Amino acid sequence: MDLRQLEAFAAVMSAGSVTAAGKMLGRSQPSVTRAIQELELELGFALFERSGPKVTPTQKAFMMYGEVESALLGIRNIRQHALQIAAEENRQIKLVAISALASGLLPAALARLPESLRPRQIQLQSMSPENVVQAVLSKTMDLGAVSLPLEHRGLDIHWIGEAPCVAVLPVDSPLASQARLSMELLAGQTLVTMANPYRFRRRIDKAFADAGYGTPHMLDSNTSLVAMQMARAGLGIALVDPFTAHGVPVEGVVVRPIACNIPFFFGLISAFASPLSDVARALVDEVAQTARRLLPEMALHEASAHDALLQSIYAE
Repeated sequence: MDLRQLEAFAAVMSAGSVTAAGKMLGRSQPSVTRAIQELELELGFALFERSGPKVTPTQKAFMMYGEVESALLGIRNIRQHALQIAAEENRQIKLVAISALASGLLPAALARLPESLRPRQIQLQSMSPENVVQAVLSKTMDLGAVSLPLEHRGLDIHWIGEAPCVAVLPVDSPLASQARLSMELLAGQTLVTMANPYRFRRRIDKAFADAGYGTPHMLDSNTSLVAMQMARAGLGIALVDPFTAHGVPVEGVVVRPIACNIPFFFGLISAFASPLSDVARALVDEVAQTARRLLPEMALHEASAHDALLQSIYAE
């Protein structure tokens, strides 16, 4: 027996006729009749006595009815629960990101989600790269946006973005008239950048070393936005990720490209083999598209390129 037959039987019991049962179910009278006949054949006994268009339930039909109604009620509850799960799945999303992406990229990507997928509740937290990884590994957050590379086998990296870092300097700086800042010019300035020696700062130090300059005078910050504010105050030239520079405009500064490509790598991560909600899957794609709109020169790499990226940055 199948659900179609049981629904037909329950409808006839409730409506008192095959025609009325068909209207209740949105089916034709012949299809309801056929479902009842198939059910009777499978059960091996009659459920209704027929007299023209009217039907009368047999004693065995009444004995069956309670169990059938209980089963159909269970099916209806399952359907309702499934709808609630689907609705809840798209009601909220929990995101964690480094400050550069939490402020300069994710809000714009969230705003571009289709109305049907835009969550009613959004949690977006800014953390250090190490804490972003920990939050995603512990599954307290659905998605993380973090600078790369990283090496944790418990994570899925969905894609890798690469964009050149930029210089931010006061609008009244003598160097503001330069269309592009050379390493030679920057080497003679006080620079403001990230303090973490294992990520972005490592690539800055390497770029100056490769260009034949010693390490410039550096002021440290833990976020690009703070570095930009320090540059605005005249403390130095900030070398920062492009998303903060272009996505979080600061009055009184200008953004200039650097002649030497100092790449900023980033990506979206989730817990390994953990299923994503519809809204999370949509956001994985939308963040990449929004990043490209903000930075047309951005390169997007497959997640499989991560090990080669790791080797290129950390290999001696």
